[in-house]
Amino acid sequence: MKILFVYFFIIAFVFSMQKTLANNQGKILLKVDNEIITNFEVKNKILTVLLLSNQELNQQNIDKYKKEVLNILIENKLKKIEVTKYKINKNDAKVNSYIRSIVGDTSRMKKKFLENNLDYKLYRDELEVEFMWQKLIYDLYKKKIDINEAQINNELEKFINENAKIKEFRIAEIEVLFKDNKEYEQIVSAIEQDIKNKGFEATALKYNKTSVANDSDLGWINSKSLSPEIFNILNQMNVGEITKPIKRQNTLIFLKLTDKRISKKEGLEVNELKNQILNEKKNEQFNLYSKSHLLKLKNNSLIEYK
Repeated sequence: MKILFVYFFIIAFVFSMQKTLANNQGKILLKVDNEIITNFEVKNKILTVLLLSNQELNQQNIDKYKKEVLNILIENKLKKIEVTKYKINKNDAKVNSYIRSIVGDTSRMKKKFLENNLDYKLYRDELEVEFMWQKLIYDLYKKKIDINEAQINNELEKFINENAKIKEFRIAEIEVLFKDNKEYEQIVSAIEQDIKNKGFEATALKYNKTSVANDSDLGWINSKSLSPEIFNILNQMNVGEITKPIKRQNTLIFLKLTDKRISKKEGLEVNELKNQILNEKKNEQFNLYSKSHLLKLKNNSLIEYK
């Protein structure tokens, strides 16, 4: 608890507060119309953000989130005023579902807050307001949502064309361990010379420690399973070409592209994809209306710094 007091003093200092945390947990920092924001709420919100994002509790992270948290709290108060005005009901089911998606169970979240001396009710209240706000925006603007069917079909066609086919590479590999940079340079030089004189396959037999003659052949590999680095290298190669040495910690790798092809991806659900794109477009418009509505509230509300 002592460390929370220290961090709270830092927050209070930022807002030019000269009193200690022990005497000022309920001190008002701001008024948003008829709602207030206390230094305790600010402290609780910052520490909640750090806890749920698994970030270290230190001065740097507190400084990082101070302004952002204050803005979040102001917006939450504005939303609370607005949903109250329109008499939007709470949706406990959605709140509980969201919390379960994070930790699996609401009781675990309560315990997490208790163990870290944080106010769970403040956290839950913010979630309740956020879901009520989403319901309000939907009710106010659902008739204004305008989706261009032709645009959706074009995007769907583009998505299918880009994802219906998969690149595959057939690769042969030489893989050797080395101890230090000096040995690395020696092995690279020796392998490059052997490949030049004997060919890749014969060199692979020499350096790959195996009794299986074709062990260097890795077979067909889906491009999606490759690291971005390896994919970018192979994607620019022609069949028969060999990579430059690839260094991975204490492992040296040479790859040969022996073949490549494009395979069709089966099982694309067109209707499901269309609904997904449609929902994304709707959400984009709802988000725009949400930001616009919130901006109007900010411009028309009295926000006082105490």
